[in-house]
Amino acid sequence: MSETIEQLNQTETKKDLYDYQLADLNKIFEVMETAPDNFNLLYQLPTGGGKTVIFSEIVRRYIKNHNKKVVILTHRIELCKQTSKMLTNFDVENKVINSHVKELPDQDQYKCFVAMVETLNNRLNDKKLRLEDIGLVIIDEAHYNSFRKLFKFFENCFILGVTATPLSSNIKLPMKDNYQKLIVGDDISTLIKNGFLANANLYNFDVELNTLKIGINGDYTVKSSETLYTNSYMLSKLIFAYEEMSKGKKTLIFNNGINTSKEVYYSFKRAGYKVKHLDNTCSKQERKEILKWFKNTPDAILTSVSILTTGFDEPTVESVILNRATRSLTLYFQMIGRGSRILKDKKSFLVLDLGNNAVRFGPWEQTVDWQHIFKYPDLYLENLRNDEDIERDFVYVMPDSIRERFKNSENIDFDVKAEYEKAIADGNKSMVTIERSIEQHSKMCIANAETIFEARDLTKYLMDDISYRIKQYSYCMMNSTKNYKEWLMEEYIRKLRLSFNGKF
Repeated sequence: MSETIEQLNQTETKKDLYDYQLADLNKIFEVMETAPDNFNLLYQLPTGGGKTVIFSEIVRRYIKNHNKKVVILTHRIELCKQTSKMLTNFDVENKVINSHVKELPDQDQYKCFVAMVETLNNRLNDKKLRLEDIGLVIIDEAHYNSFRKLFKFFENCFILGVTATPLSSNIKLPMKDNYQKLIVGDDISTLIKNGFLANANLYNFDVELNTLKIGINGDYTVKSSETLYTNSYMLSKLIFAYEEMSKGKKTLIFNNGINTSKEVYYSFKRAGYKVKHLDNTCSKQERKEILKWFKNTPDAILTSVSILTTGFDEPTVESVILNRATRSLTLYFQMIGRGSRILKDKKSFLVLDLGNNAVRFGPWEQTVDWQHIFKYPDLYLENLRNDEDIERDFVYVMPDSIRERFKNSENIDFDVKAEYEKAIADGNKSMVTIERSIEQHSKMCIANAETIFEARDLTKYLMDDISYRIKQYSYCMMNSTKNYKEWLMEEYIRKLRLSFNGKF
């Protein structure tokens, strides 16, 4: 390099970088200075940390100090456009290689190219297009495996992969096979503490996932997810969660399957809410109009299918609902990250988890040992908690907003296991446990209602608590069949509502 790192830091940029971004920039350049020209480096920074800003400045400095060109690879056209725009902000003239670009007669006019991976792969394989004097290749969202097929065209280049989650999207193709070193940036909790990301207030809603199937990619299949999340119980649970926690907030809902997202759309539409559905079958114009509507509508609800997990930045999002389960750590971070962009009056956002994801992976803001995951991805995946253990260990905690509805009740706790053991020890039938639970819930509703109609209305706020108690009772009984629990739930609610007769 013709300039030292210290001299480079003094160079003016169009956009000022934060201290943590400059620190990471220096680490990357230190490797570039000392490593071979064909070295592969991976850089990790959480969603919202400014990866595009950092590698745009890397491109600017690299072009200034080398007689070589740069290629930036993305997997989506939206990311191509965003990256090109950011590079322009850094005074880097660039050309986008999209499906309309068949040849590059003007390539001598540019030092930087932004390309869709599939488009560039097709052009290079067909030998219709040649890229000359490339010294640096930057791969955005490097955890996707579609980029691997292009490595053979850039064997003598320095490759920099950037990602929020250095864990391959294909469990059989670990990232350590393609990258020799990982640099880890500031973690989520540090970025929150320093005011660069909003804090996530997460609420977990217990969902039985024993009907979900795991596909060959290691995640839950769309078919089994749609069967679960399109049933009337789960759709009602979703709307209840929204109305109780997120009503009036700009909300993103993530689903696994187009049919699920459409059912969610219809359910919210029937309930009278401002909602739109978006998936990858929508036209470019439809998508543009929907996203503009979402941006400009304060209480908008947008239900989608993974399409907004990357390349979508909307700081006004106040609530994110995970209406799906996933075994992908990357997807987990991407979905929640869509709400983490800060605004002057936004320091936190809501996350409603209807897929036991936070229990599976841990809190979104917790420290993650990315170096260990990068080196031993198989070990990490093998130790993911299974759904049976998650459900058995789940402990229901009544959300504050629901607890407020039962403020006249001093005690709302009920230890099913202790009551079951007491009933058996006293020589009673085990069903006494359920009867005592119904009695307590009945007292709670009566104490916080003035009419029988109000008491009956309050029962809907106890559904998660009732479901949890029935599950615990089934464990005690060693009988957890779906039919038995469904029957018991119906009986419980029927007897609870009957218990209000003559009490008002």
